[in-house]
Amino acid sequence: MFDAVAFAGGGNRCYWQAGFWDAAAAHLGLAPRRVVGVSAGAWAACCNVLGEGHRAAELVAEGCGAGVRNMDWAAWRRREPLFPVAGMYRLLMETVVDEAAFERLRAGPEILIALARKPRRLPLALAIPLGIAAYQIEKKLHGPVHPRGGRALGFQSHVVRVQDMREPAELVDALMASASVPPFMPVGRVGGLAALDGGLVDNVPVEPLRDIEAAGGRTLVLLTRRYKAVPLVRHRTYVQPSRPIPVGQFDVTNPEGVRAAYRLGREDGAAFVSAAAAP
Repeated sequence: MFDAVAFAGGGNRCYWQAGFWDAAAAHLGLAPRRVVGVSAGAWAACCNVLGEGHRAAELVAEGCGAGVRNMDWAAWRRREPLFPVAGMYRLLMETVVDEAAFERLRAGPEILIALARKPRRLPLALAIPLGIAAYQIEKKLHGPVHPRGGRALGFQSHVVRVQDMREPAELVDALMASASVPPFMPVGRVGGLAALDGGLVDNVPVEPLRDIEAAGGRTLVLLTRRYKAVPLVRHRTYVQPSRPIPVGQFDVTNPEGVRAAYRLGREDGAAFVSAAAAP
């Protein structure tokens, strides 16, 4: 039914996408030839291609229920990371994507991971806060599906293919880089260069869909938050949650919020299937 699927970023909210996929994929015959994701949406893309979305959500919920704090001052005093989310995220990916799972991903549809490169003339220490500030201000003032502030500052999109990777560790590094939002997530390195959260350019990665749409292919874009309006683009379908997802992006203390995100995704996926089947 759809030739390509894009997964927006959104941290823990991306488990809504996992629920949607689990409820809708089989009924819609979802077998896209290209999948693209950004930030945590890139992880969601990989999980869902593997059929591991529910397992990943449960692993995250279990980790969030283990008494970890969002800011661990005791760890910081031991010169360990103040924010434990990055270590937990990496461990999750290393747990799910073993050698066999990695080979399944390489043998499946083309999977693209969207990263951001900093503006050429700005040092990294300045580019990061400027990029994050521009994104947050534009989101608060206008709430566009596709922001423009990052591009205006000079951030550039960079896409890597899972099929070009040689080992699971390379995939995990790229996924970590695609979600790089200091201080919560460290700066990544891909191809020997600093790589940041692809959402600094566009948190809804649709550029890799355009050639498929231009050839008449149909595409599906899975958002993770509600918007007042979504663009009308020929051959493209945007789907957003039916109500706000009750979990913070980097919150590692809310297991029920992660599970609620997944359940809402299943509800919305089932509703989408019913609407698609209606005469």
